[in-house]
Parts: sequence; C-alpha cells; structure tokens
Amino acid sequence: MYFKKGYYVYVGSGMNSLIGRLKRHLSSDKKKHWHIDYFLCSKHTKIKEILFNVSEKKIECDLAKEINGLEIDKFGASDCRCNSHLFYFENFETCVNNVGLSFKKLNVSYNNLNDFYNLIYWNSNILC
Repeated sequence: MYFKKGYYVYVGSGMNSLIGRLKRHLSSDKKKHWHIDYFLCSKHTKIKEILFNVSEKKIECDLAKEINGLEIDKFGASDCRCNSHLFYFENFETCVNNVGLSFKKLNVSYNNLNDFYNLIYWNSNILC
C-alpha cells in the first residue's frame, strides 16, 4: 500500500495488556503480526502522540466511528465490522483535536503519550 505524507490515527484496543501493547507499538524491534506493525515499521513512520483510555469496556469500534478523518479502507479492522481503524489527516493539530473530540463525544476520558511514560515509570518503581 502507498500512504501519502501526513498524520495517521490508528484505533486499537489493549484490553488485556494496555502497557504491553503500547510499548510494542513504540518499539521497532517486533515480529510483524498486525496491519499496524507493518505500518509502524516503515522508516518513514514516527509516532508523535498516543491518546488512550483505561477502561474495562472495549470502545475501539465506537471511537473509530466518531473519528472524522479519511478512512484507509479495511486497515486494522479485520476482526470487526468497521470499514477501517486507520484514518488520515493532513494537519497534526486537526488530527489530535479530532481524536480528543471523538473521545469526548463518547464521554470517555483519555490520556496522552506523556501520561503513558509516567505510567511506565510509576509501574516500574512499584515493581522494584
């Protein structure tokens, strides 16, 4: 697939291991299993932000329906009825604001990449 230059949002879930799933997405050293693994392993791809929520309820499909970006057909949605879980935006601020608004429409609080790094830090200190 060809992806034009811009900003992409991937919607997924990490129900059983959110920290592990996000660490995996941030890592370049991984076995390619999901669509997003191939996308993230490109030398042209860099994660700029992660917006996530911690919940017992799986909301990935609801969130994907709220995001108002250009859908990349059939990407990341092979295990559900959604058309896509990957969306394109030309502008970073529009991209992040759109996802934040989508969480708010679902009345779901969310965290960002800095919160994730703090979560890892605090969890590693608890385990030591």
